[in-house]
Amino acid sequence: MNIPIFNSVRTETENSFTPSLPEVFRSVAVPGGASWRKIAAFAGPGFLVAVGYMDPGNWATDLAGGSQFGYTLLPVIAISNLVAILLQGLALRLGIASGRDLAQLCRERFNPAVSFCLWIACELAIMACDLAEVIGTAIALQLLLKIPLIVGVCITAFDVFLVLWLQKRGFRYLEALVMTLIGVIGACFTIEFFCSVPVWTEAAAALVPSSRILTDPGMLYIAVGIVGATVMPHNLYLHSSIAQTRRYDVSDRGKREAIRFANIDSLVALTIALAINAAILMVAAAFYRAGHTDVSEIQDAYKLLTPLFGSGLAALVFGIALLAAGQNSSLTGTLAGQIVMEGFLKLRVSPTVRRLLTRSVAIVPAVIVTAICGESGTAQLLILSQVVLSLQLSFAVVPLVMFTSDRALMGAFTNTRPMKAIAWCTAAGIALMNGWLVWGALV
Repeated sequence: MNIPIFNSVRTETENSFTPSLPEVFRSVAVPGGASWRKIAAFAGPGFLVAVGYMDPGNWATDLAGGSQFGYTLLPVIAISNLVAILLQGLALRLGIASGRDLAQLCRERFNPAVSFCLWIACELAIMACDLAEVIGTAIALQLLLKIPLIVGVCITAFDVFLVLWLQKRGFRYLEALVMTLIGVIGACFTIEFFCSVPVWTEAAAALVPSSRILTDPGMLYIAVGIVGATVMPHNLYLHSSIAQTRRYDVSDRGKREAIRFANIDSLVALTIALAINAAILMVAAAFYRAGHTDVSEIQDAYKLLTPLFGSGLAALVFGIALLAAGQNSSLTGTLAGQIVMEGFLKLRVSPTVRRLLTRSVAIVPAVIVTAICGESGTAQLLILSQVVLSLQLSFAVVPLVMFTSDRALMGAFTNTRPMKAIAWCTAAGIALMNGWLVWGALV
């Protein structure tokens, strides 16, 4: 018997619909007047999303790529960021135009079996991402404060309460903290970048993609990890939800204006993320030039910074930036977990219970893995988590492109034909790249 992919009727009516993140839905006022005031009002969601593009998982893949292959993988970072700008733009447009987030629409538009499979795929992605964030924060605490790794993993559970406290005060407080921590990461890597004395001619030459990226299995594995670390599946669910925290006019004109300013916010934030990711890889390329091509762990990079750059400041700011990145990613990962759980399962529990539940999904596996593998396995786990993210990406991208191309849902904001072509080609490219990786692993 054939099981239909789509529901034949909507499962919810407008009257019974509960908005995404109801405690902060349309809670941020949008002032009239000058454009710069509106740009400021819309600034925030893009930065929460950009956090996922500079988390410890990115660090692991960028450090591995730079130390093993120099500047060769720089174009992978650049292309991944362009894909991220495209997909995040579709996600925020979906949220603003339809009034639904991606998880809610998957539950409403697909039959229960398909929706359940998509939920499982998304939860696996969140677990993989949270594993990277938890371990990254724990490593930072170990490097800076000499706290044992497994104790640091347990400490990360308390960021749940920070999210609760900040969101209770107002969503803008959470955004302000995230933007401040991004500023800390950016300042730290500006210092690291200039300490590394990059070779600009080699970096510029590397921007032309090499065929080795596809033919060298080791390089392809790291490249797929970079894509998974850059374009995160749950970020698409997150952005489609938090784009609705602004109290914009719900007319077509108001939505069009909201989409324009939200895209500015996203573009600025993701450009900053691109600069930070490129800086991490270029700093790691200094290890490659010095002959340290076996930098397999973040701890190794930390220990090499002082003798290589001749300053203890380089190692200190590296640890501070890692701590900021891990904490930032944990905050937004918790939000994404709440959105996915509410959207797919339509749970009606308190924010405290929701966040404790979603956080435990990451903490428990991280404690088990850390206890079994110890410090020596953290780098491999971080890179593997990013490959898992990349493998899950198609399960979010395909529904996103389908929904934003649906005129009945999107109305005047439906993807144009050129945008449909670009979006579907992007989705196909991601699927083919992941298929290539799986095939290479099997044969």
